[in-house]
Amino acid sequence: MDYDKLVSLIPAARREILSDKLVDVILASKNDEKMPSRLANTILQYWQRDVLKSESGMAALLEAAITLEPEKAIGALNELQITDAAELIKATLTS
Repeated sequence: MDYDKLVSLIPAARREILSDKLVDVILASKNDEKMPSRLANTILQYWQRDVLKSESGMAALLEAAITLEPEKAIGALNELQITDAAELIKATLTS
């Protein structure tokens, strides 16, 4: 999946609230064994630097959320009316 393309579909004004929602999805997931340690470390570093809402931070959050809980990630995007990104994820997951 092209996470940079996904991030480009997310309006800058909605990145902060989306990053909060994706962090909640990731932390509440029961599928933590699916999380690659490299990705977990990347997210922790971005979180410590307070750059989760940056393009690279959003890409990491999206990758983690889609890996752990794809339906909840899509739900968070739809809730914020970022339907282009949600549809791209659905299309990629079903192909």
